[in-house]
Amino acid sequence: MTERIALFGAGGKMGVRLARNLVTSEFRIAPVEVGEAGRQRLKSELGLDCVEADAALDEAEVVILAVPDTLIGRVSHGLSPKLKAGTMVVILDAAAPFAGHLPERPDLTYFVTHPCHSPIFNDETTEAGRRDHFGGIAAKQSIVSALMQGPEEAYALGERVAKAIWAPILRSHRVTVEQMALLEPGLSETVCATLLAVMREAMDETVRRGVPKVCARDFLLGHLNILAAVTFEEIDGVFSDACNKAIQFGKPRLMRDDWLGCLDEHEIADSIRRIT
Repeated sequence: MTERIALFGAGGKMGVRLARNLVTSEFRIAPVEVGEAGRQRLKSELGLDCVEADAALDEAEVVILAVPDTLIGRVSHGLSPKLKAGTMVVILDAAAPFAGHLPERPDLTYFVTHPCHSPIFNDETTEAGRRDHFGGIAAKQSIVSALMQGPEEAYALGERVAKAIWAPILRSHRVTVEQMALLEPGLSETVCATLLAVMREAMDETVRRGVPKVCARDFLLGHLNILAAVTFEEIDGVFSDACNKAIQFGKPRLMRDDWLGCLDEHEIADSIRRIT
């Protein structure tokens, strides 16, 4: 028999995504959802009936917590007394584990996994794949996973679960929880999302100064494509002398000298503390 997975938060936005992949996977799924709207969503979209928590935990080798970061501590502590030794608890983000919100149960396995999302540069050949910006539906995406605690041999099971819920998979990377926290919120949100927000503000300012919005958007996204391709070595190319000069004078205008400090451990810890 294949492993049984208890999926908590199965009717939420993330839970439905995971459930959709799990129903066609090698695993048996026991969905749990407390909200009536979520129960109805799971039934109408996937034909799945939710079960009570105790029934889902019966014979469950794996428990996935598809709940918001702010609820991980409360939910995991509530479930902890009901989990048999050796159960694997899968958390979908490093924030709560990094912040120490999981119960002190040395006999449980804690596995943390998160999607990289479908990459900008890809070989998707279908419209569905090209439009799957999040990943987990039609576009291949890479994933990161960490065995936070538990026997080394448990990693193989955790990775199988991760590959199932985030499928289709491009690459699977093993990291530590600390490295995952450096990737998010550090690299992906504090740096990438912030700079993208700044780019959007700059685009809006060019529109305010008279450039048509469609023109400004086309110009920015087109340049983002080629500039990123060169910067991240997707293609063999170099920036023009004018572009390099703009970067030389633009960077100190836009960035503080100590901006890389946002990736320091205490900065990451402060960021996680604010969201958990």
